Amino acid sequence: MRFDLPAPELARALVGARLTVRGCSGRITETEAYTPDDPASHSFPGPTKRNASMFGPAGHAYVYRIYGIHWCLNVVGLPGHAVLIRALEPVTGIAEMTARRGRPRPLTSGPGMLAQALGITDADDGRPFGSADFAILPGEPGAVLTGPRIGITKAADWPRRYGLAGSAHLSRPFPAQT
Repeated sequence: MRFDLPAPELARALVGARLTVRGCSGRITETEAYTPDDPASHSFPGPTKRNASMFGPAGHAYVYRIYGIHWCLNVVGLPGHAVLIRALEPVTGIAEMTARRGRPRPLTSGPGMLAQALGITDADDGRPFGSADFAILPGEPGAVLTGPRIGITKAADWPRRYGLAGSAHLSRPFPAQT
């Protein structure tokens, strides 16, 4: 899979791809794109110690903590570009994901829940996707919905949230498509 792309292009390409982390896997159903010119992006102020992975090699993870409690998993594209993995349709390792979450539902329908279910931590920051236990592989493409991002205040209306049409595994429904 090609990762050295602008975040909006990569975000669309990741919808339907297969994510595998430590024996658990699923189909990516929802993403959000962040670019260096985006005031909501961690890369907007330029490189810092916190966002260093966003300026590193494409195809690596950028992991950060939100609200001081939840880890979030991103895929790095071009320098300063990253794609937040917002939701996943669990396929394998569901019992392990459930044990990590401490409840069966919702399991991976939101970036914090997804990271918890997969056991993502800051130790994964900068890690390359490409090993047997940490990989993103092409999957089954499908129709992709586009809409505004969630949980941000700056540039929230930018249409940079992408989701698999018809999926029951989204963090939130998309606005009606016209």
